[in-house]
Amino acid sequence: MIDTRSYLLAILTLLPLSTFCAEMSNTVPLELEKSAHASPWKRYSTWRQSNWNNYCNLRQGITRPVSFIQTIETPIKGSPANGKKLIANRKKGNCVACHILPDVSLPGNVGINISTLGIWQRPDDFLFNHIYDPRIYNHYTVMPPFGAYGILTKAEIKDVVSYLQSLKKVVEFDNPVDNPEKRPVPVEERDNLDEFENPGMFALELGEALFNKRGSRGQSCQDCHENPEESFARWAVNMPKVEPRLNKVIGIEEFVTRHARATTGAEYLAQSEENLALAIYLRYLANGQAIAIETNDLNTQIALRRAEDLITRKIGQLNFACTDCHRLNAGKWIRGQHLTNMVGMLDHFPTYRTSRGEIWDIRKRFQWCNVSVRANELPPDAPEYGDLELYLMIKSNGRILSVPGIRH
Repeated sequence: MIDTRSYLLAILTLLPLSTFCAEMSNTVPLELEKSAHASPWKRYSTWRQSNWNNYCNLRQGITRPVSFIQTIETPIKGSPANGKKLIANRKKGNCVACHILPDVSLPGNVGINISTLGIWQRPDDFLFNHIYDPRIYNHYTVMPPFGAYGILTKAEIKDVVSYLQSLKKVVEFDNPVDNPEKRPVPVEERDNLDEFENPGMFALELGEALFNKRGSRGQSCQDCHENPEESFARWAVNMPKVEPRLNKVIGIEEFVTRHARATTGAEYLAQSEENLALAIYLRYLANGQAIAIETNDLNTQIALRRAEDLITRKIGQLNFACTDCHRLNAGKWIRGQHLTNMVGMLDHFPTYRTSRGEIWDIRKRFQWCNVSVRANELPPDAPEYGDLELYLMIKSNGRILSVPGIRH
């Protein structure tokens, strides 16, 4: 029997949101023509932008078929010493990110313990092909296709196989922290809202000042919202929302940019200091409230269907999907990074990142994930990021907003 509702949603997914949407009132002034970010957009002006055009990203899918089995001469005569270097090299093999191996601190456990692989009696050609393209044996694997995607050369894979075949002793951990099976899960105990604990709190002062600052049109936010503590007591826990005039989901940061342009004339570009400060201030006013994104309307459901496709899409040279880390392997470790599930990801964003010494909004976190898997990231106002933000915010429904956050 056909599920009529699912069939209808599938059809509507192909149609513009503006055809059906009346979710965000057209009476809210928004500038609709220009980008919400600096153009040309760059994540960091001092960073060299890598180009991953040959690999899938959240905007474009590039079909890269599973490889045929590679025929090689056996037994493999590679260099175990070079193979050992490759398995620890972050830009090459980096096998220790997911596997327990000898002489490595903080190995991961997304993959199996291969510290005794040399006594498993696996043929050289099987190991070679399993590294070259593990999709040959398991289409849904989270292991990157090292050879097929150009991460390792065939000669380098032979060196890795030679090293792995030499491993015959169980790894014993002198430090229990190095054992991913016993490593304590990190718990954030710092008080988000204590300015002595969280440098992100200093953005509040700037945010409030900008709320009261007159823009080029002689108006300020305060002119229309005399009592922001009342006006915005719950607004932030109901965002993001579908905006039919832009035909996409927009979050608070993009709303700040476009609403300011249309009202005060101020220019608060996405991911700028001013934009982050205002976004934090508006969320701060709703702190203590439970996140409550409405999911009943058809357009939100369409956006969620798109998001489901995005989170399961394998992207980048490393061929990872969001679900590989945050659904299938939630609770495990990639090196020293603990993988969380998708619930509770957004109740503390924007958040101060101690490792970077700066505040990130959720879109920058998405961009960072893209960079980590070697996929081209998108600009901060990308529709794809809007769908993901909506999806994750709904996953946090019922959780208490506490912004700004602080995380390592």
